[in-house]
Amino acid sequence: MSRRPQPRFDSIDEALEALTQKHPRKIDLSLDRLRLVLKRLGNPQNNCPPIIHVAGTNGKGSTVAFLRAILEAAGKSVHVYTSPHLVRFHERIRLAGQLIEDADLLDVLSQVERAAGDDPITFFEATTAAAFVAYANTTADVLLLEVGLGGRFDATNIIPRSDVGVITPVSFDHMEFLGSNLRTIAGEKAGIARRSVPLVVNQPDDDVLDTIEKHARATGAHPIICGKHYNIDLGDKTFTYKDARGALILPIPTMPGEFQCENAGLAVAALRHQTQWEISEAAITAGVRWAAWPARLQRIGAGALREALGPETALWLDGGHNPAAGAQIAKFIKEYVPSDAPVHVILGMLDNKDLASYLAPFTGLLTGLWGMPVKGHNHHPPSSIAAFGQELGAAGHVAGLDLGETLARIARQDGGDQGLHIFILGSLYLAGTALKANGTPPD
Repeated sequence: MSRRPQPRFDSIDEALEALTQKHPRKIDLSLDRLRLVLKRLGNPQNNCPPIIHVAGTNGKGSTVAFLRAILEAAGKSVHVYTSPHLVRFHERIRLAGQLIEDADLLDVLSQVERAAGDDPITFFEATTAAAFVAYANTTADVLLLEVGLGGRFDATNIIPRSDVGVITPVSFDHMEFLGSNLRTIAGEKAGIARRSVPLVVNQPDDDVLDTIEKHARATGAHPIICGKHYNIDLGDKTFTYKDARGALILPIPTMPGEFQCENAGLAVAALRHQTQWEISEAAITAGVRWAAWPARLQRIGAGALREALGPETALWLDGGHNPAAGAQIAKFIKEYVPSDAPVHVILGMLDNKDLASYLAPFTGLLTGLWGMPVKGHNHHPPSSIAAFGQELGAAGHVAGLDLGETLARIARQDGGDQGLHIFILGSLYLAGTALKANGTPPD
């Protein structure tokens, strides 16, 4: 991408810190501040390639990963916007398949800071503006745009149009901003709907689905509903995707968990109901098979953290932090971990998350529960997490900040020939800490 000379800041960290100070609140849902700054920047959001806009609570990142993998298998050049990052801010902005380079990131952050001047703008609004500048200045076939929070007033919803809208399953999260019940939350998510544009939805709750459909039809969008307009049938080694165009026999994704077939099906449905590109069955098959997304039931196969563990130990990482995410991981343990294998969970969770509801599905599944702090963030005390061990039928432990030391303690306690499984769970920030400590940041 082209760059302006002499960025305002000497480093990316300095630029990010300056943008953090632009608004007293981390979250203040509105589009007015961003609209003003983007106008000063020449409205780059109006000059992006065709957009697939993805909202929802659970599975957004994985669905984006499937979309990217399929489109790239089809030979398309793909921009991607996701949040939060796990290790480096660069992970949020992928330009034509590659993470944004240092010089380009520093340039667009500097442009946004200059455009904002003394006017307030939140960090997410400012960095979303920077992403739009980068996308507008770099050629690609498609932009995959993941909503940060909600939908209606999310910074990504400043776009004038999209070519496909996608809503993954809606669950409880960020209730202080989105509402106290699922129908209200769903209404916020449905705010990404656009007139005459397909809105592809996977939502098992009928009341929530009804809310999304009503919002879609009121907007003039075309709702495409799992169970009505397309279906997913699971098999042992394959799953079948069916819609009005026919059936596809697709491989079970390498990303573990039955729910990943649903995320893959949602991505396939989005691509089968758009008109910008014709995507071959071969590209769909390849993308479904090889899509990957870090910290979503990711098995850690090598790295520094593995050094404390024997080869028979399985180390898993997941950043999900709401009750539905807890239920998915517990289901995975029930179905794929041998019942006689020791299972330990290292859990760190922000204090605005529902700890009790997240942990409830793990009852009877765990050998040990280790409460861990989330450095740099307000979190549930590790002692409070450990106290849930007794309710779950597990031994409760308080862990320090050092993941390697905690893993070594678990290995000394339960390592051996019986196939120990360790899960690091509860926070994307903790997941990022784990990937950094392991020496395997996302690329």
